[in-house]
This record gives sequence, C-alpha cells and structure tokens, in this order.
Amino acid sequence: MDIAAAEAPGSAERAGGPRRRGRVLGAWLSGLVLAGVSVVVGCRAADTDGITPVPQLLAFLPWLLAPAGFALLLAALARWRLGLVWGVAVLGVIAWFIEPYGRTSEPSGAAVAGLRVMTSNVQFGRGTDALVPAIRRERPDIVFVEECEYGCQDRLREEFGQGDFPYRAEVEGGGSEGSLILSRFPLKKAAGVPGTMGMPGAVADVNGHDVRLQLAHPMPPLPDQVGLWRKELGTLRDYAAAGEGQSTVVAGDFNSSQDHAAFRRILDTGLRDGARLAGSPRTPSWPARTAPRIGTQIDHVLVSADFSARRADFLPLAGTDHRALVVDLTLHQRK
Repeated sequence: MDIAAAEAPGSAERAGGPRRRGRVLGAWLSGLVLAGVSVVVGCRAADTDGITPVPQLLAFLPWLLAPAGFALLLAALARWRLGLVWGVAVLGVIAWFIEPYGRTSEPSGAAVAGLRVMTSNVQFGRGTDALVPAIRRERPDIVFVEECEYGCQDRLREEFGQGDFPYRAEVEGGGSEGSLILSRFPLKKAAGVPGTMGMPGAVADVNGHDVRLQLAHPMPPLPDQVGLWRKELGTLRDYAAAGEGQSTVVAGDFNSSQDHAAFRRILDTGLRDGARLAGSPRTPSWPARTAPRIGTQIDHVLVSADFSARRADFLPLAGTDHRALVVDLTLHQRK
C-alpha cells in the first residue's frame, strides 16, 4: 500500500502530528476494506464461488457498494491516490455485476396456457398459518412449499386436498426435510432430485401440454457445508440440462442468488428467471425481516424458453424468514 501518498507536506505532519497519523490510519483502513471487498468481487469476476466467507458474501454483492464507497471516502480524506483509483475500480466492477444475469428473449410461439406459480419456504412449517390465506387470496395453479414438515403437509391436505388442489407430489419429513407441490393440473409421477432436504418432482398436464415440475431446496452454503451446497445445486443443474426441449418449471428456495456461480450454471442450461422476466430481477426474498429494503433474492421460479412472465410479486408471510414469490406465466407453443 502506498501509504506515503497519503501524507501531505507540513511541519505538523513531519513532526508526527495528529493530522498525519489520521491520514495514515485512514489509508490503512481504506486498504483493508478494499482488499476484503476485492476478494469477493474478484471471485464474481472469475466465475467462482470460492471458499467461506466468499459464498455467503456473494449473496449480498450489490450491498458491497456501501463498504466500497466508505473505503473510497477514507482514501479521499487520506489523500491516498492509489486508494482512490482502487476504490473507483471496485465500485465500477460491482455496478457492472449488478446488471441481471441470464437470457430474457420472449418466446415466439402462440400462447397455449396461462398459469400462476407460487413458491414459499415456510421455515419448519411456522409460516403455514399465513400461507393458507395467501393461497386462497392469490389463487395459484401450482404451489411449491419448502420446509413443509408433517403438520404443514397435514394442514394443506385438510385445507386444499379435496377441491382446490387435488393433485400433489411430496417428500414427507420433519423440520426442513419435508416439501410438496400442490397442483390444480393433473400430475404424473416423476423422480425428484435427490438432496439432503426433500425436492419432489412431477409432470403436470397443462391443457394437454406436459410440463416438468421440480421443487428446488438445496442445502444453504453454511461455512462447513459449501461443498454440499455446490453439489446439490449441481444436481439441479443436471436436471435442468436433461430437459432440453421440454417445458420445465423449477421453483423454490435455491439458497443462492444470481451472483453465485453455481446458480448461474443452472441458468446457463437455458432456463430463465421468472422474476427477471417480469421486471423484478433484484427484489429481495430473504431475510424477510429486512426485505425489501435489505436482503437478497434466493427464492426463484425458473422456466424454460417457451414461457413468458408478466408479473412477479414477493409476499411477506408471518412466521417465516422468506417472502413468498408469485409469478404469472404463459406457456407458448414450441416452434
């Protein structure tokens, strides 16, 4: 670090006065903050998720503008020229990567069916009481529910099992292991993606068109589980790639954002992010306590290229740390 550049001529500085010491301290602090931010931004630029704590920080990449801006201010106050250039460069790279990732081309075929999809992580079933009226109010056609343990599944079966959603695919389990898909459309059995937490799959008959459905809920990137998180996202990527040429919806809590390389690999198979198609590419879904002001979008509805999306709403639900996501989709005829 060019600390000497932070020094200004003058008798007080040469004598070791407080102004000189303040500039040196400011330059050092600026450099430390910029170094930390640069590691995270560098991994994003290198298309890798790195090791802890990089995957955890990548989820909040846009918010790194704050510490980078603070470091730039310190460099300016310290008159540290290298820090000024460094800070401006870091801010520029972050701003570049805030641009949403993935394809957005519209399907050219005729519209054949409309469907509304909802996904909600109910946090060990605690958000079930709030999810029930949300389902009645939003009237989705397909609902993906993560962390829906035994009590949650029984409640949803009691509330919707007879008329509203006669079809379901589920993985029973306690805590975070249970998950299910509710559908107004007939469902055919399909092997779900294996994972630590339940990720059921099915094939829906949407007005005579087969649509592959897959619930996503890989492990979160906890400090000691980054490898498992990356592996389970890779399994979802393999599922997406295997469906080339087939109508597909993969929805749920991905525990990852578009700033994670493992998530971008899924988009690289050709799937589109429904929230981005509907104009909400960066709306936070977690943590619910601070969203929408501060947070990250880790709940997604991903669709194949024969879908368009016209609306995406993120709904706060009591009892859970995730906001539910509702996306209005249109299925188009493949050409």
